[in-house]
Amino acid sequence: MRLLVVEDDPDLNRQLVSALTDAGYAVDTAFDGEEGHFLGDTEPYDAVVLDIGLPKMDGISVLEEWRREDRTMPVLLLTARDRWSDKVAGMDAGADDYVAKPFHMEEVLARVRALLRRSAGLATSEIECGPIRLDTKSSRVTVDGAAIKLTSHEYRLLAYLMHHRGRVISRTELVEHLYEQDFDRDSNTIEVFIGRLRKKLPQDFIRTARGLGYSLVDPENEA
Repeated sequence: MRLLVVEDDPDLNRQLVSALTDAGYAVDTAFDGEEGHFLGDTEPYDAVVLDIGLPKMDGISVLEEWRREDRTMPVLLLTARDRWSDKVAGMDAGADDYVAKPFHMEEVLARVRALLRRSAGLATSEIECGPIRLDTKSSRVTVDGAAIKLTSHEYRLLAYLMHHRGRVISRTELVEHLYEQDFDRDSNTIEVFIGRLRKKLPQDFIRTARGLGYSLVDPENEA
């Protein structure tokens, strides 16, 4: 999953990026509203953490522009604790949730997980596909109850496939949603990690649709 953090405070920006990266996400960052608006308008993010009090273009204006441009990614607003009017304005502008400063980083992580879960139509933090279970809260993956060890990139790939299980996902979409903006998109990294995952998961769960992409399916529940 690929996220965007738009926060002008350098220390808080760094802390958010670090926590989200450690949680298994690919994270791009912006320090003002104009840059944040541009990235959110041109890149396919799965969710955005957006501060309201930004230089050059405030967060509410950024959000309103995104929604006018039919950008539907979930947005978590960062607001000042005593500015209830900002919270109302943000929700009316199209925000999906908000958290008030100062906040505990675990709360931000939990709210981001919830936004991604709802966006994928999931009700809990655990995603299942046959014997494969992925817990988005703990970043733990098990097969038939036994934990399997994944690298951060393998986890990102599997998490995206699990969130969109049953759907054929192109290589381009995988690259756009799994890696930061400056990733070398001409490399064969996706194919390498698909190969590694296939060795760690039950046979025939990751399918290749030649010329189209990859899908995660449960062979026992195919129509």
